[in-house]
Amino acid sequence: MSETGERNRPPQAAVVEQGADAPRRSAPGRRADAQVRGRTTIADGVVEKIAGLAARDVVGVHTMGSGASRTFGAVRDRVPGAGGRSGPARGVKAEVGEVQTALDLEIVVDYGVSIADVARAVRENVVSAVERMTGLEVVEVNIAVSDVKLPDEDDVEPEPRLQ
Repeated sequence: MSETGERNRPPQAAVVEQGADAPRRSAPGRRADAQVRGRTTIADGVVEKIAGLAARDVVGVHTMGSGASRTFGAVRDRVPGAGGRSGPARGVKAEVGEVQTALDLEIVVDYGVSIADVARAVRENVVSAVERMTGLEVVEVNIAVSDVKLPDEDDVEPEPRLQ
């Protein structure tokens, strides 16, 4: 371990210093530095889930991801051990650095809503949730609207072939 307390960390994970706002107690001769006490790493997938859930909370967001990704995701969800990005992280890609993160979201909006207003609300909700929960600075949230859910369209989920 080097003098600064740095260690190798898993790739694509943020390192959040602990104790910046917490009261510091130190015995004589001890450093009250947060690095001495350890590090917290935050994986890309964690940020993706937080952002996905925050985006889904916005009125006007019908679902996340493109039609193809939702179809393949639904099939993948039915295959045990298939892994992959599903559930809350579908339609979200995060790039997490040491203290900052950038996000790309793909959403489907409900017909009749103002896309600009929905995108603004999604951006605000995602930034608030990610920064509050992780302590990372969100530098950008890019939103791609891939479809509009029409009132008379059914949600297309593939039928399971095996029962």
